[in-house]
Amino acid sequence: QLELVESGGGLVQPGGSLRLSCSVSGGTWDKYAIGWFRQAPGKEREGVSCIVAGGYSTEYADSVKGRFTISRDDAINTVTLQMDNLTPEDTAVYYCAVEMDYFCSDYVLYWGQGTQVTVSS
Repeated sequence: QLELVESGGGLVQPGGSLRLSCSVSGGTWDKYAIGWFRQAPGKEREGVSCIVAGGYSTEYADSVKGRFTISRDDAINTVTLQMDNLTPEDTAVYYCAVEMDYFCSDYVLYWGQGTQVTVSS
């Protein structure tokens, strides 16, 4: 049973940056893609970004392309989401997740508990 713990959320002004981290423990996870998802109040959960096993390919939602960067360091069991030029529309609870396969598919095996990101002046 893998356990994922997100950190790094908080309150930031529009145009600011945050760096979210996802710590993975409890077993072997380097053969799986890792995704970041978010859920804003009153909206469905949506995929934000994903990185495949091995880290050689990444995917981003159109709304965050050019502003967010995902990376993984399997040696320290961490996946990071660097978020720049944040807007109020990025306000949401952000979740990291272990996906079902080595490629990005949005089929999730394990979820983290989430971290709140609020973008407001």
